[in-house]
Amino acid sequence: MSSAKVDFSDRMLSLGLARVSEAAAIASADLVGRGDEKAADQAAVNAMREQLNMLDIAGVVVIGEGERDEAPMLFIGEEVGTGNGPGVDIALDPLEGTTLTAKDMPNALTVIAM
Repeated sequence: MSSAKVDFSDRMLSLGLARVSEAAAIASADLVGRGDEKAADQAAVNAMREQLNMLDIAGVVVIGEGERDEAPMLFIGEEVGTGNGPGVDIALDPLEGTTLTAKDMPNALTVIAM
């Protein structure tokens, strides 16, 4: 077990990340089994972006929904967060398993890493 001290801001950032992924999961859960992959994905993207922009970070999406021309939000190179706080690279997928969600099947998930 590591004896490294956990800074309060690290703990708050961890809780913030949990809220980010939770918001994306809850937003897409409203569309489970409705057959609309794009709507489920868009709901997750909107929720994740909204929560990310509340975090005190200067984040840059390095793995996201695609290139700027392919994705309106959470594209590679997009800056997220308030701009205050640590600079971080972010890898994310607001909804991995859009077809699973649309067809009410198990194992869809939301992913974020810093």
